[in-house]
Amino acid sequence: MSTTADDAKTIYLADLKENLERDYKGQYVAIVSQTRCHYVRATFVEAALAAREAEPDHIPFVIRIGHDAAFHIGAATT
Repeated sequence: MSTTADDAKTIYLADLKENLERDYKGQYVAIVSQTRCHYVRATFVEAALAAREAEPDHIPFVIRIGHDAAFHIGAATT
């Protein structure tokens, strides 16, 4: 059984990656896997809110365009 994240990643890789990485690298895309709609915004929160506003009955999954992870959590270098 696939998850919302699995489905959104599949949509991203199959349908969106090439164009989004060319035009929007570093921004965020919220993908609603049930409708296959996507919302590109400058920040994680903006993308998630745009998707939720447009499709309140569905849960979006947010991907940072051109990166392996939406956030980096780790120690800071001093």
